[in-house]
Amino acid sequence: MNGSQTEPAEITIEDLAGRTGMTVRNIRAHQSRGLLEPPRVVGRTGYYDEKHVERIALIRELQEEGFNLEAIRRIVDNAGDSPGDLLSFTRTVRAPYEEEQPEILTLEEVAKPWGEEALEPGLMDRVVTLGLMRPLADGRYEVLSPKLLAAGIELAGLGIPANASLDALETLKERSSAVADVFIRLFNEQVWDPFDKAGRPREEWPRVQEALGRMRPLVTGAFVAAFQFAMEEASERAISDAIRREIEPEPRAAGVNGNREDAV
Repeated sequence: MNGSQTEPAEITIEDLAGRTGMTVRNIRAHQSRGLLEPPRVVGRTGYYDEKHVERIALIRELQEEGFNLEAIRRIVDNAGDSPGDLLSFTRTVRAPYEEEQPEILTLEEVAKPWGEEALEPGLMDRVVTLGLMRPLADGRYEVLSPKLLAAGIELAGLGIPANASLDALETLKERSSAVADVFIRLFNEQVWDPFDKAGRPREEWPRVQEALGRMRPLVTGAFVAAFQFAMEEASERAISDAIRREIEPEPRAAGVNGNREDAV
């Protein structure tokens, strides 16, 4: 023997409750709702297996996403014999694209780069509405994206007012959402929908999950590259317009008869 221990193939309802953090009563309630398959009964004891553990984990994650129990029942029914695959796929979808550790700051620390302007009524409400920060019970704020805060601080250093910076960030967020929708639609149409119509064959789950995993860095790189091209084009247009204004003469005012007045 190598001394390693493996999980038992079957466990009792008490063991299932201990492993999943769910009460025995709730497990039985899930069974009565059709969310959880009944155990294998030997004598008077019901035995559960790893699929029950995976299904309960999937149910709890879907509840955290805001799905009601009827919607969850339909989802887990479609999962069939592969709740673990669907759970793994769900976790891949929910995983952040880039790990950023939130920062906890006071209102004064957040507002410092903009001075008194940032303390005006309603400004922090707008920041919260945009999803950039979250107010905490002690009056401080959780900065959800320190990188965006750093960008705002740089804009403040250029003399750009707080409201103008928020205008730019709001537009950026809207355009980014539109780009995200493009790639999500592409994944759904070309990868997920054919897989779903085929009945979600279990042997295809790894391929679908790998496609999602590979698409995540691809989307980020493509977005940055496209943005760089757009910035180059916009900068060239702006410079060309500025030069054109310098070399083109101002139109002279028209005379009473509609013709341009000649210099005397």
